[in-house]
Amino acid sequence: MQIDKSPAVPDPAAGRAVYRQHAREWLRANLPDHMRTDSLEYRVPTVEECRAWEAQMYHAGLAGMTWPLAYGGYGLTMRDHLAVNKEIGALPMPESVSSIGKELAGPIIMAVGTEEQKHAFLPAILSMREYWCQGFSEPDAGSDLARLRTKAVQEGGTWRINGQKIWTSGAAKAHYCLLLARTGTVADKHRGLLMFAVPMSTPGIRVVPIKSIDGKESFAEVFFDDVVVPDNARLGAPDEGWSAAIRVLSIERATNRMYRPWRFECELRQLVTACKSDSGLAHLLNDGYYQRRIGDVVCEIDALKGLVERTVEQVMAGEDLGARGSLTKLYWSECHQQFARLALSLVAHVSPASSPLAQRARKTFTHAYFFSHAETIYAGTSEVQMDVIAQRILKLPKDL
Repeated sequence: MQIDKSPAVPDPAAGRAVYRQHAREWLRANLPDHMRTDSLEYRVPTVEECRAWEAQMYHAGLAGMTWPLAYGGYGLTMRDHLAVNKEIGALPMPESVSSIGKELAGPIIMAVGTEEQKHAFLPAILSMREYWCQGFSEPDAGSDLARLRTKAVQEGGTWRINGQKIWTSGAAKAHYCLLLARTGTVADKHRGLLMFAVPMSTPGIRVVPIKSIDGKESFAEVFFDDVVVPDNARLGAPDEGWSAAIRVLSIERATNRMYRPWRFECELRQLVTACKSDSGLAHLLNDGYYQRRIGDVVCEIDALKGLVERTVEQVMAGEDLGARGSLTKLYWSECHQQFARLALSLVAHVSPASSPLAQRARKTFTHAYFFSHAETIYAGTSEVQMDVIAQRILKLPKDL
């Protein structure tokens, strides 16, 4: 399926600078004020509002940049993708409500899916017709996928699945689950794992929401009780699930949401602007303690930018990122957590008499502080990332 491009989308042959300028102008002209967290008009957008916004972005050429034309993408390079992501990061806009589909399910389907699966799933992901969730973590197998117990048994031309997943983001709204299941026993560890594209409407699937510290129910437990799916729901060959999962996690840790350092920079600007808007907070920005902390955050953001840009060049050179994705994941999550602590320490001084912009910032950065604690856990905890770096990059012995 080749997309019908909007007339406003520039010809990629015009050059990366032209495409980035298009992204900057389009985003600034079209992002609604009520979706900007730095606006006094901001309110939490609904899922439908986010879906419509992301569909607009896609048709404007700002999503699916590197996906092949045949599957609904724009067929551009990772450098083009980064150029657009810098502009996405520069604005305080909502996170994607379809990140699992666009950043995880899509790439893995392109890597191991059949042509029929690629044509069926990929255009629907980009156009926001279908949402996905990721069924990896389990109660006793969070960051250690080799311990997962969800079982898939082949019965002729079908598979019967039984088990439980936890911390499944977006499960309540998802149309499909990118499910990792075991065809053998737990003792097989990395062997006998298989990945499926499971419709969430399949009989036997039960979703139980989990309320997080911010009061939201974005996570869920998902139970699979005698769930039967056809063999064409399988992604990749039998016993290929572990390598496919590692590929997914490498993608997730190294190349997803490349806009992060530019978004962190945007958040820092928003924080400083809010403090300057209020006489009770403005003096804090002249305090040596806060100036040093802000300077530390600026340095961390610049270093993260360099790491992202280097990763893009490595991908363009055809290098296998492998374990290096853990460096990126560890660095950005710890970096943002450090910023969130700084932001909370500043907005804690906001009072009922503070400026409306400062009041808005207090809500934004209090939420950011809470959520930053999850960022060093999901997609692999910081401890797991350090273990991967120690063993697979530094080659340190396990008994140190």
